[in-house]
Amino acid sequence: MSKGKLQKFADMARYPHVFEYPYSVADNVPFDMKGRWGESFFKNTRPIVLELGCGRGEYTVGLGRLFPEKNFIGVDIKGARMWSGATESLQAGMKNVAFLRTNIEIIDRFFAPGEVSELWLTFSDPQMKKATKRLTSTYFLERYRRFLTDGGLIHVKTDSNFLFTYTRCLLEANRLPAEVVTDNLYHSGLADEILGIRTYYEQQWLARGISIKYIRFRLPREGSLVEPDVEIPLDDYRSYGRDKRSGLEVSK
Repeated sequence: MSKGKLQKFADMARYPHVFEYPYSVADNVPFDMKGRWGESFFKNTRPIVLELGCGRGEYTVGLGRLFPEKNFIGVDIKGARMWSGATESLQAGMKNVAFLRTNIEIIDRFFAPGEVSELWLTFSDPQMKKATKRLTSTYFLERYRRFLTDGGLIHVKTDSNFLFTYTRCLLEANRLPAEVVTDNLYHSGLADEILGIRTYYEQQWLARGISIKYIRFRLPREGSLVEPDVEIPLDDYRSYGRDKRSGLEVSK
């Protein structure tokens, strides 16, 4: 029998590798590991990789298994979903995996300059109505710059043609060269064991015949960023309930 939400939250509260700082308490509860994740929690100086909007944590756990020489932190506000990856990694005894439950708008409160080397944005809500809520917008890229290493990697894996096109146009508008761009990952020859990690939601979109898109680029610390001035066709499958599948919640 699956556990209910209350029991999952109770589990998360006692998990040693889960840190819970939602927006509602972040101003009042001190967080003393900023700049000290390696020293205080992971007990090493290995690179730190974040998965933003980790949902059930498939990528956080999967990458942790593939790369024991790196540390991985899954970030999400949906604790009941995060419980799956948190529980799996705890039961597997993984020492290079942690989870942070918080709102993405305040992600820079938890990491010091240069503390993170890579970001994974896996199946983020495309937020077609408001650019500042898109996780690849200049609004968020400026926040990522505050803790990413100079030229840190950003991976974007999405089913959304809208988010894919928007991100590609943003890179072009800011002359940020993309290392990899494909609008059909599993027919591109690029789907290695890393990109082949499939989330719960990704499997749903594949089953419905929706192609998976992928972009990888580096974000320099310096330079101004501008939003692309383009009209982008909206995704035409909103009836599938994208809000229900998004593992990331933004403040109103």
